[in-house]
Amino acid sequence: MHGWRSTFLALTVSAALLPAAACGVPYDPPTPVGTSSADTVVPGGSDPTVEPAAARSGAAAAALAKLPVKGRAPKTGYTREQFGQRWADIDKDGCDQRNQVLARDMDKETFKPGTKNCVVLTGSLRDPYTARTIAFTRGADSSSDVQIDHVIALSDAWQKGAQQLDAATRQRIGNDPLNLVAVDGPTNARKGDGDAATWLVPNTKYRCAYVSRQVAVKARYKLWVTAAERDAIGKILDTCPGQALPTDANAPANTFR
Repeated sequence: MHGWRSTFLALTVSAALLPAAACGVPYDPPTPVGTSSADTVVPGGSDPTVEPAAARSGAAAAALAKLPVKGRAPKTGYTREQFGQRWADIDKDGCDQRNQVLARDMDKETFKPGTKNCVVLTGSLRDPYTARTIAFTRGADSSSDVQIDHVIALSDAWQKGAQQLDAATRQRIGNDPLNLVAVDGPTNARKGDGDAATWLVPNTKYRCAYVSRQVAVKARYKLWVTAAERDAIGKILDTCPGQALPTDANAPANTFR
């Protein structure tokens, strides 16, 4: 009697330990602690992240995947002067870069007489960052209403590869029209030196164009992104499959024209 009972108990325990697949239910083997079956390495970096639900497409996403992914370097040694003369005439056309970008991005511009249309006096900006229309008038108390944003902030560039570049290349980063956009002054001030992981434009309809321009600048000057920055840009690009990579620095930077 005791022997029969022992045998019955042993068979019952063994059946309970069989994989659920034996009862027609798929068996999902346990995942090792600290990993996930969804963990995948995203091209362009070594940090494991969950692959987005929709595969990224377009030139901007392809360029993002090729950017190196590293940690932020120390800000030690950074000054604005590390990026050369402010608003230098890098294309040698006789107009400084600030006025050139104002003329590129605004409508209804007027110019100071005798400057060969190189000094903007007034204009109307359809601001891509806020989607507001801003009247611009040149003057000590009004010029700051419209500011020129470095899409890749110069201190961010410094901490992500620019400190290793020569002075001439850094001056191009500071004055490249691809990296410059005329925008609402107070909004630009709030951005500071934030990257895509810490700050995005309030106008959600412009975010795809904004981050793709950031990718274009970093690709042009071989700068890197942090893992958090890459992921933030990737999430935006997931919302606009096929997003192009801007290449024409002289094209208006907003999408309202």
